[in-house]
Amino acid sequence: MKILLTNDDGVYAEGLCALYNALSGEHEVYIVAPEAERSAVGHAITIHYPLRVKEIRRGKHFWGYAVSGTPADCVKLALYEIVGPVDLVVSGINRGANVGINVLYSGTVSAATEARILGYPAIAVSIDAYEDIDYCFAGYFVHQFIRHYGKVIKDYNLCLNINFPHLNPHDIKGVKLVRQSTARLKEIFEKRVDLHGKVYYWQGAEEHTETEVDTDVVALKEGYITITPIQFDLTSYSDLDLLIKENLFASISF
Repeated sequence: MKILLTNDDGVYAEGLCALYNALSGEHEVYIVAPEAERSAVGHAITIHYPLRVKEIRRGKHFWGYAVSGTPADCVKLALYEIVGPVDLVVSGINRGANVGINVLYSGTVSAATEARILGYPAIAVSIDAYEDIDYCFAGYFVHQFIRHYGKVIKDYNLCLNINFPHLNPHDIKGVKLVRQSTARLKEIFEKRVDLHGKVYYWQGAEEHTETEVDTDVVALKEGYITITPIQFDLTSYSDLDLLIKENLFASISF
């Protein structure tokens, strides 16, 4: 398969390197990623500044392309200008889980959904850890997953969000297909004062309040690899049906 790799941790990130090492032996792999970390930028794109691209080498060998923009920019630019059509886009491996509401903030997931918007199947990959991360198993799992299910992903043009618990592979309980949690996050803002006496805030740790067992948040905490099919259609169909049924706006005239 012809595969595009990207991420939001930057072109030099260990997770991206792990994916390349896992996939390049069997597939034609291209890297187009942000020149620096672009975590939590969501689906932002760059429209007020030019996008600059430079070739990156790892040692004496060509590595990939670094883009001055966001993960979504990288996917657009790669598919339209740099790499061209591919069979699959893989984004990651991200430091930190992307489950629940965090999916909306994630540059990693947004790169995958951008690929899906443009008509390409995609996978977002994340690990529930920020330190002492061993990416090897996640890379191996993605390689095997694509080997066995790549045709299904391509045929159905799927966009999948995969998250790994930060556990020894022997301690992982298995794989669960689950829905995305929509529970609120418990967020903390630490109030501080700078040297000039001005107040500022530092956004702190986030905690998921989800308790439903069929969600990505709970399954990941329980030690499962979670896989969630995702989409970019934000329409609330139940609310749309309700508004149509109630005929709320029938009396409005123009």
